[in-house]
Amino acid sequence: MHWAQLLSSKRLGLESQKQHRDDRTEFQRDYDRLIFSAPFRRLQNKTQVFPLPGSIFVHNRLTHSLEVSSVGRSLGNDSARLLLERHPELTDTHLSEMGSIVSAACLAHDLGNPPFGHSGERAIATYFSEGEGRWLQTYTDPETGDRLTATQWNDLTHFDGNANAFRLLTHHFNGRRPGGFVMTYSTLASIVKYPFSSDLAGTHQKFGFFEAEREDYQRIANELGILRRESAPGTLQYVRFPLAYLVEAADDICYEIMDIEDAHKLKILPTADVKELLLSYFLPKRRDEIVENLQQLDVHDVNEQVVYLRSCVINELEGECVRCFVDHEQEILQGCFQGSLIEHIADTPRKAYEQCVRTSYQHIYHSKDVVDIELAGFRVMTSLIHEMVEAAMHPERAYSQLLLNRVSRQYQLRDPHLYDRLMAVLDYISGMTDVYALELYRNINGMSIPII
Repeated sequence: MHWAQLLSSKRLGLESQKQHRDDRTEFQRDYDRLIFSAPFRRLQNKTQVFPLPGSIFVHNRLTHSLEVSSVGRSLGNDSARLLLERHPELTDTHLSEMGSIVSAACLAHDLGNPPFGHSGERAIATYFSEGEGRWLQTYTDPETGDRLTATQWNDLTHFDGNANAFRLLTHHFNGRRPGGFVMTYSTLASIVKYPFSSDLAGTHQKFGFFEAEREDYQRIANELGILRRESAPGTLQYVRFPLAYLVEAADDICYEIMDIEDAHKLKILPTADVKELLLSYFLPKRRDEIVENLQQLDVHDVNEQVVYLRSCVINELEGECVRCFVDHEQEILQGCFQGSLIEHIADTPRKAYEQCVRTSYQHIYHSKDVVDIELAGFRVMTSLIHEMVEAAMHPERAYSQLLLNRVSRQYQLRDPHLYDRLMAVLDYISGMTDVYALELYRNINGMSIPII
C-alpha cells in the first residue's frame, strides 16, 4: 500500500462530480458534516459505560467521541509530521491532513452503537441466535420466496456497532442521497476496524461491514489500494487501512483512562489506587517530576489531582503510539503488522495499561450500577426488537400498523426483500437513544400513557 493512493478526498456517491473548493479541506468538511448531524447529537443520550448521569457527570457516547477525536487529531498530526520528515517526496499528497482524517473518523466510530452500550449489541445479536428470532433463519417469504443467506444471517447473529457505523454513513436511506453522508473514501476506511465480512465473525468475533454494504467497502478498498487477504470462498477479508490503527489507539486510550477517572468520581475506585495506577505509566525520573508538579500546584481537590495525572498519561500514551506507528510503518503498509499499537508500546506504559484493563474488568465493568443498566437495557432492547420484527413481518395486523405508522419513512420497514426489511428494523432500533428506547418500551408495554 502507498500513502499517495491511500489518502484520497474522493467522496462516496459523488465520484463523478468535481470537488467543491473553499478554505476547508475535504476532510475538515467530513468533520463538520458529522458534528452537525442528528446521529452524532443523539450520542449525548447513549450510555458509554456508566448509567447516564445523575448528580455526578460521567461520560456518555458524545463526550467520549469528542475526546477520542481530540486525541486522534494529535495522533494523526504527530504521525504525519514524522512521516513527512522521512518522506519529503510526499509533501504534495494528503499526508499532512492525516490529523483531520483521523479526527473525523474518531467522531464517527461509535455512531452505529445501539442504546445501552454493549448490552444493546448483545441483545440484538442474541435475539436472532438464541431468542425468539431464531425462526427467521429457515423462513421463506411466501410472496417473494426470499430466504436469508448464510452471510445475511451472520449479519444479524453477530450484529456489531462498528459495522453499523459504516452502514449508517454509507447506506442510501429513504430520502437521503446516494452515498449516505457522502464521506471521503479515506475517512470511511479509517472507521472500519475489522475489514472483513460477517462470514468470518465466528473466528474474529467482530466484522467491519454488513452484506448490504459489501460492494461499498470493496469499491473503497480497490480505489485506495487496500490489500485483500486470502479467505474462504464467498468471504471477504482485507488488511487494515493504516489510519484505522490510529483511530483504534485514540479509542483505546480514552476508553480505558477516562473510565478510571469516572470510576474515581463515582467512588468505585479509591483515590490512592487511582493515583498509583496512573503514576505506574512512568519511569522513576518522570514519575518523580509529576509528583513534584502536583505538590507545587497545591491542588487540594483530589478530582483535580486525578485530572492532572490523567492528562499526563494520555500525553504519554499518545507519544508512544505515534512512535510505534512510525517505527512500524512498513509492516503496516505491507499488511503484516499484528495487534494494536498499544500492544507494541514500551514495557512500562504497556504494563500499566494492562493493569488498568484488569482493574476496569474487575471493579468497573462488573460493578452493580453497570450490571444493572446492562440487565435493564438487555430486556428493553429484546422487547423492542421483537415487537418491531413482528410488525415488519406481519404488517397486515392492526397492532403492526400502529407500530409501523410511528416510524420515520427513512426506515424502509415495508421493503419487499426480507433481509432489507430486517436491516431496516435494526436501523430504527440502533438509532434510538437510551431515553427514547426506554420511553417507547414503556409506552408499548402499557407502563405509561402519553399525555394527550
